[in-house]
Amino acid sequence: MNPGSPQYGHRRRGSGLPDPVLPPVLTDLVTDINKVQSMRDVKTEIGYARAFIRLSLERKLLCTHLRELLSDYELCRNRYKRYAFLRSDEEKEQFLYYLLSLNAVDYYCFTNSFITTRISYRVLIFTSKKFNSATSANPWISVAGELADTGIIALQKNAVELVFQHPNLGMLTTVRIGHDNSGMSPKWMIDYILVRNEATAHTYKFACGRWLGKGVDDGSLERLLVGELIPSSTDTEEIVTSCQTPPHQRSPVQVRRNTPIKSSIPQIQEMLTDAVNHIVKYFYKPEKERGSLTVLLCGDKGLVQCLDLLFQCGFKSSRLFRNNFFIWDFIEKVSTYFDSVDFDDEGRRGPVDQRQARRMFCHYVRKINDSSQNIGKDGKFQLLMCLGIRDHILQLWLPQIADTPVTTSMYEDIALLKDKSAVTFLTQILGTLREFNIMLEASLVKGLEV
Repeated sequence: MNPGSPQYGHRRRGSGLPDPVLPPVLTDLVTDINKVQSMRDVKTEIGYARAFIRLSLERKLLCTHLRELLSDYELCRNRYKRYAFLRSDEEKEQFLYYLLSLNAVDYYCFTNSFITTRISYRVLIFTSKKFNSATSANPWISVAGELADTGIIALQKNAVELVFQHPNLGMLTTVRIGHDNSGMSPKWMIDYILVRNEATAHTYKFACGRWLGKGVDDGSLERLLVGELIPSSTDTEEIVTSCQTPPHQRSPVQVRRNTPIKSSIPQIQEMLTDAVNHIVKYFYKPEKERGSLTVLLCGDKGLVQCLDLLFQCGFKSSRLFRNNFFIWDFIEKVSTYFDSVDFDDEGRRGPVDQRQARRMFCHYVRKINDSSQNIGKDGKFQLLMCLGIRDHILQLWLPQIADTPVTTSMYEDIALLKDKSAVTFLTQILGTLREFNIMLEASLVKGLEV
């Protein structure tokens, strides 16, 4: 995996690092023909032709490329007889018009077909504008898609661009980025990351907006970022400028700690209902049309983001503890309480499903703390929520969490967790996911065996 030659733009105020530059995408016919001819897993001329058609269709260039080929009069005369369909100007124009209409649909026929083809990926890392976020630590990155993941790729210190080759990753879903916390000033503020598939020109934005480092933010040394595919109609310069001020970060939890939670209980209920409905619709679609479940779980307005809003609603931390307390601190206190409940007589006499749910909750909290030393508190919360959704046990956790004295002491009276009717409603909504087999992407659980 060889880093490419970096190109740099203007130096952003405060960051100490120059902006990387996303080179323009080449759209000429020769470039795409060369891409196809370099594919080592294609063995026949028909195979190359099919690969070219799929790549051109996915890049929305099929009409353009064929128009250029068919405009070569000598080529058509040498390859086709006089009565051939493609030598009739009227029929040829009608054919090209129909091909042009295909640009209205997004196709992924190249990405999903040539799964062993080695593809170049370009990674651009944008650090914060406001802070001197150069790091003394040794950074790394891992890119994952629907077909595979790269594993850990070491980065040069303060590198802002990387080009590597890897067998087709499929549609990209997540990026995990981190460092080893070494050196005098290891903390690292990442604004966002762009990753482009150099074959198809698909570009993905991975918003972050968080620190990486011990003793800053939530203490995370690595963060999992969920990707958003940028529309193909967006030009290269617009991609960079539109990403410069990212939305509230999309991973691991969507709400910035210094942003007050203003969502009302009805708003949170509506958001949770929409997030669950999107997952239900996902499973009712044909498999090839489903897209990414990871985005629906952990992306913008995904289920985990909505659950974070649920737990943030009415949380006393921001007022009493000056943002030093995170939801994961509350989760750990609940786990300690659940452990004590199972040792008293009342707890042992409780319903079996509730006891099992409490024990599973405590088991997951311990495993996450033991196995995820480099993940910050927000990342641990995301992981716990994903496990609860996967195992269809989250709806059993919420009512019991709401009834604990920990909730009584750490939440205001206006909190959603203290509204019994709201908790009942959310439990019923989450229960609708029981009929679906929810599989978590490997990048989400990071090898955690639970």
